[in-house]
Amino acid sequence: MTETPLLLAGDFDAVTAANWDVEVLKVFNRRRPAGKELTIDQAMARLHTTTVDGVEIDPLYTGPGAPLGHPGVMPFTRGTTVKTGDAAAWDIQQLHEDPEVAFSHAEVLADLERGATSVWLRVGADAIAPGDLAAVLSGVDPTLAGVSVSSEDDPRSAAAALVSFFKQFDPAKVRGNLGLDPLALSARTGEAPDLSCCPEWVTAVLHELPLVRALTVDVTGYDAAGAGDVDQLAFALATGVAYLRSLEAAGISVSDAFGQITFRVSVNADQFTSIARLRALRRVWARVGEVSGVPASERGAVQHAVTSWRMITRDDPWVNLLRTTIATFAAAVGGAESITTLPFDTALGLPDDFSRRMARNIQLVAAEESNIGRVNDPAGGSWYVESLTEQLAAKAWEVFTQIEAAGGMVEALTSGLIAERIAATNAARATALATRKLPLTGVSMFPKPDEERRVTRPRPAAPERAGLVPVRDSAAFEALRDRAAAASVTPEVFLACLGERRDFGGREMFTKALLGVAGIATPGSEGGTAAEIAAQASGAKFAILCSSAAVYAEQAIEVAEALKAAGVATVYIAGRKSETGAENVDAVIDGEVFDGMDVVAFLNATLDQIGGAE
Repeated sequence: MTETPLLLAGDFDAVTAANWDVEVLKVFNRRRPAGKELTIDQAMARLHTTTVDGVEIDPLYTGPGAPLGHPGVMPFTRGTTVKTGDAAAWDIQQLHEDPEVAFSHAEVLADLERGATSVWLRVGADAIAPGDLAAVLSGVDPTLAGVSVSSEDDPRSAAAALVSFFKQFDPAKVRGNLGLDPLALSARTGEAPDLSCCPEWVTAVLHELPLVRALTVDVTGYDAAGAGDVDQLAFALATGVAYLRSLEAAGISVSDAFGQITFRVSVNADQFTSIARLRALRRVWARVGEVSGVPASERGAVQHAVTSWRMITRDDPWVNLLRTTIATFAAAVGGAESITTLPFDTALGLPDDFSRRMARNIQLVAAEESNIGRVNDPAGGSWYVESLTEQLAAKAWEVFTQIEAAGGMVEALTSGLIAERIAATNAARATALATRKLPLTGVSMFPKPDEERRVTRPRPAAPERAGLVPVRDSAAFEALRDRAAAASVTPEVFLACLGERRDFGGREMFTKALLGVAGIATPGSEGGTAAEIAAQASGAKFAILCSSAAVYAEQAIEVAEALKAAGVATVYIAGRKSETGAENVDAVIDGEVFDGMDVVAFLNATLDQIGGAE
């Protein structure tokens, strides 16, 4: 103990925005010629980003926004409850959809014995049959571990099977969700929405199963089809309001109706946006409750967060462990009441015991070792997260009002408005993915060409559906790998590396990785004369020059001409043609590879030339 207070930052100067500006300009102007330096406004513009659905992200946040508020009270941005420090602060609800009854039964028990706290069964033609539900749940006590169901083709049969199972126990104590969501069903199947089941099932649950919820507003299907963050929120709001109207028209009070809805939402590897989206949904749903006359304490949106199926990759699936860990973290920090982590090999086929255990343990480590669940709204007060929350809430409310003005969610689905909005977002995202502004580790960036494919059991064929089409972000890149793998001979592009390794090393590595995205082999040369390089390229159809601007100026045209004379049909340059300094460059060099190019278009065109399968 001393009389002098301990100042941890006392020997450092106070940091200002001007200090930060100086450091930013150092980075941007490090290699720019004199007189061509960027101003701070120009640098900040390059650091500013806009998401595919219009959310603005600044490089630096320097001040608070709206008052922070408190957890457990209106507008519930910070959570529906106040945490007490209990490590089990959310419901670990794992998904089961394997139609093999013995396997699913064993996995249900394994989950509950080893840390999961509830069960979610997908019931349907390509999942667990309604008649098998009781066998899969044999030994499960729904008064201790909640049970929820969902179905993409026959939700009424799924709900009836679960209610039948519940009748074996004390109806006042069983917990779960019947998973009825006719609008999400319509979106998936393309059939006309039919909300008539909602009042019937809600009335039955209110009278017979007080701890069970009948309805789920499931936006994961919209996420799987490509909906953006704003639209997912708006669709959730519009769907919830449609159900409130349907129930109110049947004589069910709005308070009772509010208590019958659970929101099933997606979370992905964009952790901050996922956190903010959960916070924003609680805020806007609380506003719906406020204008509907729901008592203030009952306006919180109960959320079941599921790691996004759309972000899961087939190739290099082990990276999915990182993606789902980040998404699970975001769900916990964002305050989801229940979380489901999808197994890392979900895109390959039916998950096995190992991948299911890994998915379960991601949550257990987060809750019991990382202690995330002990903290109330840990992201609250972050100027970045608060800004994202505010933007998402405001933009989603605007889209929600547009849907309402168009006649509500039922009309928006049947008229094609929802599909049109998702298609526009998909088009913008496809460009960002193709240019790798949205990089996918292990797929569009840093591919693993010698990957040993993980073996899984195939999924049952799903019934044909005429609704929204699910598409994973990695699908376009996986199709490239499939084209190369199906070719009779492994496709190759020759890399003509000019000069010394210090000259060509960086661009050679970039180009190898770029071609590796499509599984294209890259034999090549290192240094040598134009004639020597051309001799080594004998038989090649496509070549790419790799080196520095200085070496290009001396050798690129000569080497390109030698390659063409040797029979190489197409010659590209890693970098820009202008680096050669030659006036006739377009007559000799056919194209460029560079960071920010459309990788999907380039690799498909390349496979067309060198023998990729159709």
